[in-house]
Amino acid sequence: MKPADSLVKPMGGLAGPKVAAGSATVDRVTSPPPPHIGTLNEGSLHAALKERYREPGDQLEVKLNGFVIDIKRGDHLIEVQTGSFGAMGRKLDRLLGDHTMLLVYPIATESYLVRDGKNRRKSPKKLDVYALFDELVSLPTMLDHPNLAIEVVLVRVEKHQVHDPGLRRRRGGWRTVDRRLLEITDVHRFDSMHDLMRLLPSDLPETFTTADIATGARIRRDQAQKIAYCCRHAGVFSVVDKHRNGLVYRWNRPA
Repeated sequence: MKPADSLVKPMGGLAGPKVAAGSATVDRVTSPPPPHIGTLNEGSLHAALKERYREPGDQLEVKLNGFVIDIKRGDHLIEVQTGSFGAMGRKLDRLLGDHTMLLVYPIATESYLVRDGKNRRKSPKKLDVYALFDELVSLPTMLDHPNLAIEVVLVRVEKHQVHDPGLRRRRGGWRTVDRRLLEITDVHRFDSMHDLMRLLPSDLPETFTTADIATGARIRRDQAQKIAYCCRHAGVFSVVDKHRNGLVYRWNRPA
């Protein structure tokens, strides 16, 4: 994984002063960027991140092999994915053979809820970089492709919601219609499966379960199970046994 301070840098004239967060220099967004061609029908978060990554000379919203690409820079492609990775499979299969691609994925570590007629309040929901694996389970066999890199952008956002009686049972009756970027707090870059493995506990035994991963990484068991699923399908883990409480794994270390 490359150092964070080499990844978080101003691109495309993003408004706002710099603030320090951990080892990285990050951008605090004090106002949304002005819309450019190709951003008018996007959510605010997607448009703001695309504005941040674009550079002079880039092509925006380019049609390529039947797909629309957010940013094209020669043979290098940049895709900002604010939703599910499930729809990305065909695009990656078609494009990674001839192009390098950076997949940018924002994760909200802090959210503020904005609802009509109610005071703005902080959401109790907090995510971290491990939420990436919620999406990687859709693409486990692509994770070590030499032409694919992933940048996880940790952000603070405002979620603008409207009342929707049809969602009352599931989400309290409020539906998110837009997410607005407030601040980028950190960036994690993964150029290979080896980089992703640095998120795992360094002291895992030779054989282990997802309970060991969860304890060592201080994450939930279901998150550890998604990590194991990705690693198994990427050829990093092998199943060596099965207990009542789950599968037992072993590292597939290089000879």
